[in-house]
Amino acid sequence: MLALFDLDGTLIDRQAALSDAVPALCRSHAFNTPIEHWLRAALADRANPSDFAQLRTYFGLTEPAEQLWQEYVDLIAGAVTCRPEVLKGLRQLRAAACTIGIITNGAGDIQRAKLAAAGITDLVDGVAASGDLEIRKPARELFELAASRCGRSLADGGWMIGDNPAGDIGGGHEAGLRTIWLRGRPWPEGLQPADHSVDDATDAITILLNEISE
Repeated sequence: MLALFDLDGTLIDRQAALSDAVPALCRSHAFNTPIEHWLRAALADRANPSDFAQLRTYFGLTEPAEQLWQEYVDLIAGAVTCRPEVLKGLRQLRAAACTIGIITNGAGDIQRAKLAAAGITDLVDGVAASGDLEIRKPARELFELAASRCGRSLADGGWMIGDNPAGDIGGGHEAGLRTIWLRGRPWPEGLQPADHSVDDATDAITILLNEISE
């Protein structure tokens, strides 16, 4: 069975890590409050190197954008965690012969740095980040890439687990996958409901384990 997991907001708490990383970056450069507020707003949903090029231009900073980006990548990777019970669940899925993939919107370097820091990298069979193709969920091409990097095909079916209704659940449906939604974000009117709705990644993993055992 193929199980594709979203990363931010599903397996890790990106917002908590962001709340640590942005102030730390600002402290290290003695950036003022307006810069910190700008960063918090710009990086609220996602982060890319272009954000730091814009920051440098807008505030007339002397630090190279590439340097600021790499510092931010290191800081947020150092701040992310994956709860032990989630890691345990991923190990259980692997032990049950489930093929696990990560499909995530974001630059490839930062997403892979977070996966490694959170201890997830060795528990998955493949990773597809939107920065790899410059295509974002819900585009089917990113789902195809994720399945391929896991050595599988979407034609074989599987599951998509995530917190974003349109990107994860809508995209998963369009890719021919069954879906599990982690509640939290508002549900768009007219979007096909997920096959299951849960409050935590561990609940989603339990559903998958039950499917395997049946």
